[in-house]
Amino acid sequence: MQPLISVAGGNYVLQSATAMQWRQWEDEIAVKPGLSAIALGALLTLSLSTVYTVRAQEQQSTVPDAPLPQAPPKLVGDGPITPGKGAGDSVQQPVTGNSASGSPATDQPTSSTSDQTAPAQQTGPVAKPAAPAPPPDILPAPGEGFDKTATTIKVEVNFVEVPVTVKDTKGGLVAGLTFRDFRVFENEVPEPLHLFTVDPFPLSITFVIDQSLTADVMAKVNESMGAIQGALTPYDEAAVFTYGNGPKEWTGFTGAQGNRLPAVLALAKATGTDMQVPVNDGPFAGCSIRQNGNCIDPNLQPGRSAGDGSFITIPKEIHTLNDAILAAAKELSSRPKGRRRLIYVISDGKEFGSKATLKEVIRYLQTNKIAVYATGVGVSAAWGEGYVSRIHLPFTMYDNILYKYTAATGGDLDSERGVNGIEKSYAKIAEEARTQYTLGYLSHESIYNSKYRKIDVRVNRPGLEVIAKQGYYPSAQDK
Repeated sequence: MQPLISVAGGNYVLQSATAMQWRQWEDEIAVKPGLSAIALGALLTLSLSTVYTVRAQEQQSTVPDAPLPQAPPKLVGDGPITPGKGAGDSVQQPVTGNSASGSPATDQPTSSTSDQTAPAQQTGPVAKPAAPAPPPDILPAPGEGFDKTATTIKVEVNFVEVPVTVKDTKGGLVAGLTFRDFRVFENEVPEPLHLFTVDPFPLSITFVIDQSLTADVMAKVNESMGAIQGALTPYDEAAVFTYGNGPKEWTGFTGAQGNRLPAVLALAKATGTDMQVPVNDGPFAGCSIRQNGNCIDPNLQPGRSAGDGSFITIPKEIHTLNDAILAAAKELSSRPKGRRRLIYVISDGKEFGSKATLKEVIRYLQTNKIAVYATGVGVSAAWGEGYVSRIHLPFTMYDNILYKYTAATGGDLDSERGVNGIEKSYAKIAEEARTQYTLGYLSHESIYNSKYRKIDVRVNRPGLEVIAKQGYYPSAQDK
């Protein structure tokens, strides 16, 4: 069947007729050409709208319905919710749906008015819900083991890192060595290497400046301080300590190329001290202040500690080098791994009056992997006298102990007398500390053994000097 348009009273009526009836009807009624085009357009529009309507109905029949809204889960506890207390003791009355309509019952919270009338409508006691079960314990109960299916991995690591400096007979650094050229012994037992690298490490360096030097030597040190920052890189960090009669921290760790370091070094300059001359005779030797004919301080009268004409008492000098190095080491011990921990001492090496002993400070340094480098100035840098000053007489002041610190920790000592030499020593020692061979091995000793372990590093080439720490004490931080 095809749609048919007829004219009745000036209106077009769509009818159904066969093709033959359409031709007969078209022959009987004279239709203008414009009306024929309008009738044909209306016919096509009606046909397309009918097709789209049928397809839309087919597509809607295949799309599933959306899920119905679900009721919220019931809260644990009874009564309304109070902030900080949870559900109260009041009982909520469930609201049931209409049974005739078949709608399911849903739990809805009641208002404050219904809460007040709820106890009167109660017909019997309502049991409170049981408390939730506590979470299972992570650890097993005493006497019980873990599940057999669980896997426990226990790893004990005793890794030892040894920075090594190799020099030739002229004191120059030797480069180009490989891991095959080194042998490491711990307590006379050879240890296979598990790490070998020549990569430079960033430095965490603490400068310790002696302010008890004589005035002429202190003036040279003050003039050379401007070259300290030039020996460092932007990846380094530095702290500044000074000591005379006790250590003093001027700044904690700060950027090596920042503006703070040169400002602090300028503030740390001092005038130094003058050598004291023993006086055992004259008005200054005896007791000049008396009371009732007696000396106020008996130690100052002739014959006591001040001496007399036949006995000379040398004035005591205070050089707390041990305390200053220990204070700098405590600051360094908190620096993160992956950095070289260094203490750079500018001093003549004299030590007297410290509370900490040399043995205690060296043990602390070896436990925390801290190396001591130093520039010897003053009398310790004089030719010949620098070696004689290393000899210690009992019951006297230590004239030079810097070499003991550098040898025990794997550092180096450079003695300079002039300003130019002191400035060059900063760059020389910084370069030496930065371009070291780094060796690593796993110790055969137990990690629970805290005894001292001796280290011996050897190079399979003649005529070379190997500088490394003599040993170490294991630390709990390594585990």
